Amino acid sequence: MSYKYVFGPVMSGRLGLSLGLDLLGDRVCSMDCVYCEVGKTSNLTSERRPYVRAAEILDELENWKNEKHELPDVVTLGGLGEPTLNSEMSEVIRGVKKLFPSIPVAVLTNATTMTDPGVRRELAEVDVILPSMDSLVPSEFRAVNRPCAGTDPVEVAEALIEFRKEFKGKIFLEVLLAEGYNDSLQNLELMADFRKRLRPDRVDVVTLTRPGTLENSRPVKKEVMELWKKELDAAPKKERDCGSGEKAEKRSGTVSSQNNGGDADAYDRIQASLTRRPQTAAQLEQALGISNEEVREVLIRLKQGGNLMERSGSGDIFYSMKP
Repeated sequence: MSYKYVFGPVMSGRLGLSLGLDLLGDRVCSMDCVYCEVGKTSNLTSERRPYVRAAEILDELENWKNEKHELPDVVTLGGLGEPTLNSEMSEVIRGVKKLFPSIPVAVLTNATTMTDPGVRRELAEVDVILPSMDSLVPSEFRAVNRPCAGTDPVEVAEALIEFRKEFKGKIFLEVLLAEGYNDSLQNLELMADFRKRLRPDRVDVVTLTRPGTLENSRPVKKEVMELWKKELDAAPKKERDCGSGEKAEKRSGTVSSQNNGGDADAYDRIQASLTRRPQTAAQLEQALGISNEEVREVLIRLKQGGNLMERSGSGDIFYSMKP
């Protein structure tokens, strides 16, 4: 069947095979980052409310489970915007754990809402949080992340450190560098100190590999990446650790064969996946377990319908759905 809020699975470098849940249903976020892979934020807000009801998300997830798909390594709350803005997030988390008690739950977040003690209490229920922190220099933070007015990166960093004191799960910190925006030595010094205080389970320093929101957002040079990775003790590029290591390792070199050779829902599944995240044909094939031929056929149909965008990045063609 076709899903509005359940998408993927997609292959994640940090989590393995990740089944996504979209808690917003639209590009609702507290930031409008210059590098965002899902496009420009349509609703820039810090207001928490039930953008999508938990019951709708969980009904879809139960239907997905009943279809007997191969289980993912992790269920990840994310989607088109900042998932913690959904005021029914805690209900979603509990519902996921009830449906899949043995699978870790992760949350992708820009961490801006973690200055709210209530959000921190809700996030304490999950197994992994993946916060991003791109700059602790206020002017850089505003330039690269373009947050809601009044958002202070230092306050956000301190909230993460406070959360670390009580959180029993894992924290995977991500720093995304854009040339000329947040790759200064001042930021590197501040981030190195922040890393020591936060004590995350892993750090990922990355740069743009997919097209961003602005054309002038570019990846940093190799030597800059190497310096930042060294100073922040970043994880190796292909390392994964989501709390289900055995499954992730078994899948790291394989493709699910459950749907290979013919998937009646391939069109809907690929369309839903590309709505949330730009991907190459090979990434779609690997993550969704759909044959290369069928992926190509669906991409052709989407292109002929005028719904598909193609952009180059790191030598590959990334596909995404038009807004």
